[in-house]
Amino acid sequence: MPPSLTSSRSTVDSGQTGVAATTAPEQRGASGYRRRVTNYSRAVGAVMWKDLAAELRTKELLSSMLVFSLLVVLVFNFALELDRQARSNVVAGVLWVTFMFAGTLGLNRSLSMEKDRGSLDGLLLAPVDRSALYFGKAAGNLLFMLIVELIILPVLSLLFNLPLLSAWLLVVVLLGTVGYAAVGTLLASMAVHTRARDVLLPILLFPVAVPLLVAAVRACSGLLAGLPWDEIAPWLNLLVAYDVIFIAVAFMVFDFVVEE
Repeated sequence: MPPSLTSSRSTVDSGQTGVAATTAPEQRGASGYRRRVTNYSRAVGAVMWKDLAAELRTKELLSSMLVFSLLVVLVFNFALELDRQARSNVVAGVLWVTFMFAGTLGLNRSLSMEKDRGSLDGLLLAPVDRSALYFGKAAGNLLFMLIVELIILPVLSLLFNLPLLSAWLLVVVLLGTVGYAAVGTLLASMAVHTRARDVLLPILLFPVAVPLLVAAVRACSGLLAGLPWDEIAPWLNLLVAYDVIFIAVAFMVFDFVVEE
C-alpha cells in the first residue's frame, strides 16, 4: 500500500478516535444528568403520593379544610346583605380570605401530623436531596388546596350570583394558590419544630403573604369588574414574580429550615 494512503488512513482513524473520545464524556454526562433528574422526580412523586395515600386513608385534611371553607362562605353570604354591585366588589376579598384560612389550616395539619407520627424524621433521613422533600410536600399541599377551591368556587358563584368560573379568574386562583402553597410549606416546616406551631404559622405566614393577597384580590376584582387588561396585567405579573421568588428561596434554604 502506498505510504500516502497509509498516512491518510491513520489520520482518519486518529480523527475518529478523537471524536469518539470527545463525545464519550458528553454522553456519560448527559445520561448522568437524566438519571439524576429522574431520581429527583421520583423522590418528589413518592413524597406527594405518600401524602395522598395517607389522606385517602384518613380523610382528615380535606374534610377539615372543606368544612371550614363552606362555613366561612356561608357566614359571609348571610352577613353581607348586599346588592349585586356591592357583592361584586367584595367577593374577591371573601374568596381569598376563605382560601387563605383554609390553606393555613391544611398547611399546619399536614406538617404537624408528620411530626406527631414521627415520620418527619424518617423523611429527613432519606438518602435524597431535601429540596425534593419540600417540592413533594408543596405539591401535595397545592393539590389539596386546589381540590377545596374547585368545590368552593361553584358554591360561592351560586350564593353570590357572580361568574367566578371564567378562564382568567381560574388562572389567577392557580397562580395565587401556587405562591401560597410554596411559602406556606416553607414556613410550616419552620414552625413545626416549635410547641406553639398552631399559633406561630399564621403569625409568620400572613405578613409574608400580604403581597400575594393584594395582587390576587386586585386581579380578581378587575376581572369581575371588566377592567381593561392594562390594569390587570401588573397584578398578574406580581403574582408570577412572587411565585418564582419564593419557590427559588425555598429551594435554597429548605435544607437549613428543617434542621432542629
